[in-house]
Amino acid sequence: MKVSEAMDEEIVTVDENVSVAEAAAKMREKGKGCAIVLSQCRPVGMVTERDIAYKVAAEGLNPKKVRAKEIMSTPLIEVDPDADLIVAAKIMDEHKIRRLAVVRKGILYGVISALDIARNLEGYVE
Repeated sequence: MKVSEAMDEEIVTVDENVSVAEAAAKMREKGKGCAIVLSQCRPVGMVTERDIAYKVAAEGLNPKKVRAKEIMSTPLIEVDPDADLIVAAKIMDEHKIRRLAVVRKGILYGVISALDIARNLEGYVE
C-alpha cells in the first residue's frame, strides 16, 4: 500500500513566525497533533504536541512569545506519496519519530503517522 492511500490530507500549516500559542490553537481547532511549519510557503519543519509540552510548557516559557521556528523539528523528515508504507515505517524507525511529512518536489501532500501505518497494515504484512 502506498503512503498516499493512508496519509492524512487535512494538514495544519503555520508560518515559521507565528507564536506557539497560535500554532497550538490551530492544531486544537483542527483536531491534529502536529503542524507543518512553512517558510516562504515551503515546508521546513514540524511542531508536535510533544514539542509544545517539552520545549515550551515544561520550560515555563510563554507560548505567546515563543515562535514556531524556535521549537520545530528541522530538517523536515519527508516521504514520497508513492512510497510503500513499509518504507515510511522504516524512515520513522530510523529517525525515532512518529510522523512524516508527505512531500514531493517541495509540495506538501499530507502527513502520515505511525498510527496511520498501523491501521492500514493489518492484513497487509504476511
